Amino acid sequence: MATKRDYYEVLGVSRSASKDELKKAYRRLARQYHPDVNKDADAGERFKEINEAYETLTDDNMRARYDRFGHAGVENGAGGFSGFEGGFGSVADIFEEFFGGAFSGGGSRRRRRGPRRGADLRYDLKISFEEAVFGVEKDIDVTRPAICPACNGSGAEPGTNPKSCPTCNGSGEVRRVQQSILGSFVNVATCPTCQGAGEVIETPCQTCHGRKQVQETRTLKVKIPAGVDNDTQIRLTNEGAPGIDGGPPGNLFVVIRVQEHKIYERRGDDIWIDLEINVAQAALGDEVIVPTIDGEEVLSVPPGTESGKVFRLKGKGVPHLDRSGRGADVGRGDQHVLIHVAIPKKLSEEQRDLFEKLAKTLGKEVIPQREKGIFSQLKDALGL
Repeated sequence: MATKRDYYEVLGVSRSASKDELKKAYRRLARQYHPDVNKDADAGERFKEINEAYETLTDDNMRARYDRFGHAGVENGAGGFSGFEGGFGSVADIFEEFFGGAFSGGGSRRRRRGPRRGADLRYDLKISFEEAVFGVEKDIDVTRPAICPACNGSGAEPGTNPKSCPTCNGSGEVRRVQQSILGSFVNVATCPTCQGAGEVIETPCQTCHGRKQVQETRTLKVKIPAGVDNDTQIRLTNEGAPGIDGGPPGNLFVVIRVQEHKIYERRGDDIWIDLEINVAQAALGDEVIVPTIDGEEVLSVPPGTESGKVFRLKGKGVPHLDRSGRGADVGRGDQHVLIHVAIPKKLSEEQRDLFEKLAKTLGKEVIPQREKGIFSQLKDALGL
């Protein structure tokens, strides 16, 4: 699969480009690659790519997410791009957008405004290692845009209403018909009075100052399932930014951040822990207490255990994440115990005497080994 090109590279602009610079670059490229004008085999795909880049980078919320997360940050929020959804289905559309009008032979083509879905929002939530393993329900305070409660999103002071724009009569456009030897050109431009809204607010709402939205902080409950890990995303449907012109709200994505544990290390759904035993326990064997995420467990260490030996406690790892949402029992990973044999650095007189007696029985001969050393054992244990 081909790698998706950087949107700024597609338009040939810098990452600090203004909206005017984006628009100029877009106009130039769209005139060049529209399939009705350019008959090259790849013109359609190139034009689609240009539209996708332009729509993303001219939307403030989408551009911010793209700058931070790249294509992954906008693949769900962009709504998808297919065909020529950038707004140009024909050469007439290009004339209307680029030259302030549409070539219509005496008629006209109105670009309609419609409901648009609100932007998706992101919230980073930090939880403990144990909460990630067993799941938890959290309350989060989210500050986000909301429809102004005073004016109900009209932008006008309560008791008043927006008025139809006297310049464009509510169409959001102003038109002029010009005659030429090629026929009639209808020059269509955004209304300078209402900026395309089709209405004017004579008495702006004192709460939102005519912006139709306010910032609000809401407390939401987030149910975090057992087995989540770093970067797990939990979607709260319709908890994003409000829609535009009656469109549905976006979603809120809660991104999980798991704190490191002081003794446990997570690898997939398995938990690893280092356990230190003394030389007597290693040589003679012993039953030792091992901490697990569920509580203490007794581990039988057989005689002759060496450093690097790994024991497995089955089913004592992280629950497999149930992505179905039904809360089914989907099993758990394991806990791996990596043994370290501690060599004492300081000995009491009694201990030294005992070790010297032991040394006499063991001798001083050094025997080369063909068996795997500790580093090879560690590699095998870690799957390296």
